[in-house]
Amino acid sequence: MSDIAAHKEHLARLPLMRNKWVGWLLVILGASFALVVITVPMASDQQLIFALGALLFFFLFNSLQGRTITLLLILLSTLVSLRYIFWRLTETLEFNTFLQSFLGVGLLLAEIYAIIALVLAYFQTLWPLNRKPAPLPLDLEEWPEVDVFIPSYNEPLDVVRPTVFAALALDWPQHKLNVYLLDDGQREDFRRFAEEVGCNYIIRPDNKGAKAGNINHALAQTTSEYVVVFDCDHVTTRGFLQLSLGWMLRDQGLAMVQTPHYFYSPDPFERNLAAGQRVPNEGMLFYGLLQQGNDFWGATFFCGSCAVIRRTALESVGGVPTETVTEDCHCSLKMQKKGWRTAYLRVPLAAGLATERLILHIGQRMRWGRGMVQIMRIENPLFSAGLSFAQRLCYFNAMFHYLFPLPRFVFLTAPLAFLLFGESIIAASPLAIVAYAGPHIILSVTTASRIQKTVRHSFWSEVYETVLTVYLLPVTLSTLSTPSADAST
Repeated sequence: MSDIAAHKEHLARLPLMRNKWVGWLLVILGASFALVVITVPMASDQQLIFALGALLFFFLFNSLQGRTITLLLILLSTLVSLRYIFWRLTETLEFNTFLQSFLGVGLLLAEIYAIIALVLAYFQTLWPLNRKPAPLPLDLEEWPEVDVFIPSYNEPLDVVRPTVFAALALDWPQHKLNVYLLDDGQREDFRRFAEEVGCNYIIRPDNKGAKAGNINHALAQTTSEYVVVFDCDHVTTRGFLQLSLGWMLRDQGLAMVQTPHYFYSPDPFERNLAAGQRVPNEGMLFYGLLQQGNDFWGATFFCGSCAVIRRTALESVGGVPTETVTEDCHCSLKMQKKGWRTAYLRVPLAAGLATERLILHIGQRMRWGRGMVQIMRIENPLFSAGLSFAQRLCYFNAMFHYLFPLPRFVFLTAPLAFLLFGESIIAASPLAIVAYAGPHIILSVTTASRIQKTVRHSFWSEVYETVLTVYLLPVTLSTLSTPSADAST
């Protein structure tokens, strides 16, 4: 009987095996075709015909809707861009002088960075997951106990007060809701305010580890299985817990549910640019698309606020890490390396204050950039055990992105090589440059616009990154060349 059962099992698996082999065969055929498209040599006039055909194909199909069409156009853009960089590597380099070699290789490396970032972004946003809230049990007694942490250091009470009131007003059984004001500033007026409104108040003897250390100290003083973190200027809606905690109860392997950071005040770009209020703000791309893409691949990461975290998962990695200044992303990376899962719910459930001045805005991005590069240096996700291939790519892209000031600076200054030194750093005719670079640039920009739709406009993306490059370039260079700093620095 066992032989018969084994034979039946073997027969049942045959279609699956056939499908698997068919799938691998299609992958091999597709990769072979792509390799031919990328590497086949063409004269400049032939390449121009290829470029025009690719552009015509794109614009014909771009008028159609649907995720399948988007995937097709992503594939076309990827092939055209890879063909361009292959041409640059094999036909456009000259090393007649040291200056030409130095500038030419620098430009090539910047272009390689841009295409790697492009392909990673395509992969990350292949199929954004639009997760819906999961229902809670009908019996309120089955709802879990929750600790709400509001860390603060030097913010004025007028900023923190609305956040505390909103947390206390969460629509949740009051005997299962514990709100804690974590005052790293040890201020007497904060202590009195907490007593007056019935909010728990926690201080510690030092400020070691900054925000991460503050949260870790509070973890040691509390016991609820679920922890919610709000930055001290993020005012929550009453329904935050009811809409976010359902997924945690449904999936016991889920470490965290992150929700968007929404800002009710304009950031410096929105306030100072004429079109600022009519275009998506800088954070919309991340919270309106990238995190949904991350969620599809199981790579949503913690953003420091507006998230529910399972205490067991957090304690399994020793609390919020303090080795880098982006402790939030680093925390989710460590949890996922342990096998925990994360989720993203694109429903704005809290609103905060955007940075008021450009210098503060830049300072915040400098900290993010420094921290992401620190993580990449000390715990590169590409080589981290416990992550899936897709998770490795998503985390790596989040960190790799913050190297953009280096290639952006090269692109901005590359024309000076000819204007000031008379050096031609791309050894090709104008026709060849147009035929190869033209479709690469046009398709990458238009494909990104199709994917990003209302969350990022191409022109404003260039404005954001150019402004940030001026300030972030020294930080990127110093972080790449020096050891990582403790978060408290």
